[in-house]
This record gives sequence, C-alpha cells and structure tokens, in this order.
Amino acid sequence: MDRIRKKDPQRIEIKGHELICPICNYTSFWTKKVQLNTRLATFFDLDWANKSATCYICSKCTHISWFLGD
Repeated sequence: MDRIRKKDPQRIEIKGHELICPICNYTSFWTKKVQLNTRLATFFDLDWANKSATCYICSKCTHISWFLGD
C-alpha cells in the first residue's frame, strides 16, 4: 500500500452520496484503480481486455470498497 499512501486520503462521493466505511464509519479513503483479471484472459495473455474497478481503501481500518465503472 506504499504506492497508495503517497497521496493524502480524501472524502469520496458516489452518485451524490458520501462514501462511509461500513466497518468503522470513517470518511477518508485512498483511491486505486485495479484490473479485474480472469483466468481465460490471463491464459491467452489478454488481461488488457478485462474490466477495471475503482477501489477505495479506508484510511483508518483499510477496508476496501470496490466499484465497477465510473
């Protein structure tokens, strides 16, 4: 997580609602884009074709919330 922590955690809004950690109720998160790999795409070296997700990591308890799309 060292690469994530270079930026200060921020408050996140999803479709007009503030994101609140479901574990500790904290409201500051680090953001990370991740590739959603599948076995078949990896087998054929086509990982680039997989969808990606945005992960928000709670800066207090490190719980990860995943969101598909923008």
